Amino acid sequence: MCTSLLYRDAADRAYLGRTLELSLELPYQIALFPQGLALASTVAGHPALGWETRYGALAVTMPAVPPAPGTTFGPADLKVIEGLNTAGLTFSVQSYPQAGGPQDPVAADRAALSAVDIGAFVLSQFATVAEVKAALTDLPVVLEPVPILGGLMMPFHYVVHDRTGASLVIEFHHGVRTIYDNPVGVLTNAPQFAWHLTNLDNYTFLNNVDRSRATFGSYAATQPGSGIAKAGLPGTDTSVDRFIRAVFYAEFAEKQQQPDKAVQMVAHIMNNFDRPRGITVDPPESGSGHLQVAGHTLTTVPTEFTSWTSLSDLDRRLFFLRDSAGMNYVRFDVGALASTTTFHAAPMAKLVPPTPDGTAALTAA
Repeated sequence: MCTSLLYRDAADRAYLGRTLELSLELPYQIALFPQGLALASTVAGHPALGWETRYGALAVTMPAVPPAPGTTFGPADLKVIEGLNTAGLTFSVQSYPQAGGPQDPVAADRAALSAVDIGAFVLSQFATVAEVKAALTDLPVVLEPVPILGGLMMPFHYVVHDRTGASLVIEFHHGVRTIYDNPVGVLTNAPQFAWHLTNLDNYTFLNNVDRSRATFGSYAATQPGSGIAKAGLPGTDTSVDRFIRAVFYAEFAEKQQQPDKAVQMVAHIMNNFDRPRGITVDPPESGSGHLQVAGHTLTTVPTEFTSWTSLSDLDRRLFFLRDSAGMNYVRFDVGALASTTTFHAAPMAKLVPPTPDGTAALTAA
């Protein structure tokens, strides 16, 4: 469930690729949060934490509660899953079921940030990873039950990147919050982020150089084609294996000179994490658990699939998105939206492009 990675081009500009995998389709909304918007987060038993947005942001969001048909959403109704702000800061939510647990108490007279609002808070307030890290050092953040997830205690962790390529992970493990510097720019799911880095120590042999010839006794062995360098990569879609593969692709993919080519490179990289329906299935008696979402009942054996993929060009503030219905991306110029002063939201399905038909264009040419 979810892979994100940071790619750097030949000029060291940063680009983010991210997939989201679930076993069901959800009512994702693309939302524009403008600069100067009043937002607030409320934790039960505490004063509300209010702020005004310093930066505009475009985000993939989900309703916090099961929506009725025809619902019109406001800023408080939608919670950020993935986003890019006008300063070039990104925020990503990824599944982490081990988040819930006993939390440090917060004085009743102190305002606190609900974990469900971390995305809106980070994207609307900050331009750099350093600013985010400083702000969260002393700010109470509280895990609360999520109604649309059947009351689960916010089962996620979070990764933030800025234009310089700096990266951090915000993780709750059994209720205990840790903020990690992320030296590889990659995040998947469980186990803990620190465990993934330790596991990476087992892969120091990885490189992208094919060793296609060897001698065994008097026999000269020769590979019939290229690609043997990937033999050491783990091959499953578990979060542990995806983490290693994501580090490999981010490290060794050719560094492009032009930003448009770099975006294309990230799109190619993320194709390696695209999961079609049915590739792995999870029968109840032997499979893994899946998020249960109110109003969305599974009637078949669960199969995780890539629901959508996003690409972010942090330097140019461009956001690209495609859903499971096609392979074409729609492009959003987040920088150009900086002058927008009103909140907007629309269903993802209405904004992503259909597959173009080149029949008429071919004959016209």
